[in-house]
Amino acid sequence: MSDPITSYPLWLQSLLRGPTALAADARCIETHISWVVLAGERVFKFKKPLSLGFLDFGTLALRRHACEEELRINRRTAPQLYEAVVALVGPAQAPRLVPLVNVQPQDEVLEYGVQMQRFADGQLLAEQLAAGALQSSELSPLAERVAQLHASAAVAPPDSDWGSAALVRQQAQTNLDTLAALPLPETDRRTLQALQAWTQREGERLQPLLAARKAAGQVRECHGDLHLGNLVQLADGPQLFDAIEFSEALRFIDPMADVAFLCMDLQARGRPDLGWHFLNGWLEHSGDYAGLELLPWYLVYRALVRAMVAGLRCGQAGQGEQNDASLQALQRYLALAGQLCQPRPRALWLAQGVSGAGKSHHSAPLVAARGMVRLRADVERKRLFGLAPTAASAARVSQSIYDADTTVRTYAQLLALARTVLEAGFAVLVDATFLAYSQRAPFRALAAEKEVPFAILAFDAPVPVLQERVQRRLQRGGNASEATLEVLAAQLARREPLSTQEQALALCIDTTQPVNWAVLMPPAEVVSAPASPATTAASPSS
Repeated sequence: MSDPITSYPLWLQSLLRGPTALAADARCIETHISWVVLAGERVFKFKKPLSLGFLDFGTLALRRHACEEELRINRRTAPQLYEAVVALVGPAQAPRLVPLVNVQPQDEVLEYGVQMQRFADGQLLAEQLAAGALQSSELSPLAERVAQLHASAAVAPPDSDWGSAALVRQQAQTNLDTLAALPLPETDRRTLQALQAWTQREGERLQPLLAARKAAGQVRECHGDLHLGNLVQLADGPQLFDAIEFSEALRFIDPMADVAFLCMDLQARGRPDLGWHFLNGWLEHSGDYAGLELLPWYLVYRALVRAMVAGLRCGQAGQGEQNDASLQALQRYLALAGQLCQPRPRALWLAQGVSGAGKSHHSAPLVAARGMVRLRADVERKRLFGLAPTAASAARVSQSIYDADTTVRTYAQLLALARTVLEAGFAVLVDATFLAYSQRAPFRALAAEKEVPFAILAFDAPVPVLQERVQRRLQRGGNASEATLEVLAAQLARREPLSTQEQALALCIDTTQPVNWAVLMPPAEVVSAPASPATTAASPSS
């Protein structure tokens, strides 16, 4: 059996086994477009001399530029991993790696590469999910980092085609055309035909929104390849790496296209709840609820990209297990795309209760499990003042953000955002104290206008428990809520009971007991407005 490294360039063979080998255990991982050399605590990534439709590494100068771009782009999110661009200096039989800045005019440069810090096996989020170790708590800081990347990223030049409606639709059509050329079973071909029709309709419908977001500077230099295989758990939390460096058209995109990739990947791997947790975290930090209307389009697009890649691999693999696995992956992603283009059930729910009642804590797993968008008064109140969700307002704002005028503005903003989410085709849960009937009534009217189910989840706990929770939260810090004991006392004094009509739509939840949503609130209950008040509290057996 032949040694696979004999097919590598001589300089690469020398790095692996020659007298100047990088390490005794150096090995190479070959991808479609790169050679990745693992050597001790370092990784060296070299571009293959390829000229393909979506990239051009055909000359040494182009490969150097790609390495420099890779370093620049990925240092935005993982500077501790991306160390330098290096030059491989000849002769090929005994090459040496030197920092780019140390290359001399007389040196014979064989190749350029990116030097990276190596991380341990098992740290990719894809590996952690497969091992059952990935928790929703890991996705909260990730959502914040992704939102920060998008907020600070360069904006696509107005005169470029990047992110334009025409290019976005063309990219989607290219995927479909590639898939249509494959020898698919008849059932898959019917799915593909339905997806073709949906893409055509949605592309036409969304064209004005795509154009408006491009004109507003929403197309930015994003990651471009944001899936679990390009996320790594480091000491300071999950980090993004391996962004697309070879194509501005695939990197300068609407941030919703980035978000959709990770959400789709989590759903494809059987954890849509984690995708919803990530999405809601990203929305809280970005505030880009207006982009939700594009989410189904990009979810389908990302699934079809994966289907296309699997289809191309299937055609290259020949007969045997690899071919079967590629075909199965193709069919899974096609089926997933077919699911993702279906309309979702919409609903409008209120999570109501005073500070410390447990609304945010207990509604987070609910919205993740049911696939809902959550709007939080604590977050939107701070956004009115340009504050991040967990920023301390006292240090940055001269007035109290809990005054009456700000409360009115906050509820108006929540109502407007709830309308936006419903019109984008999603169910929404609004998390706020909702102390007064006048604050709740407009949301019920909106649900009636949009003809969607409405429910009130009324959270509560004994006053001493509420006081202890509020005090503990203040001491811990880092929370969107900054309610004090004085704020809690004022809320308790002025909260109005639910009306008789509201009680018929309410589920009362005692958060001193375990809350199991699967048992406590079956999908057909509460939203159908039972004739008598639904006052069942969560019990220990729940």
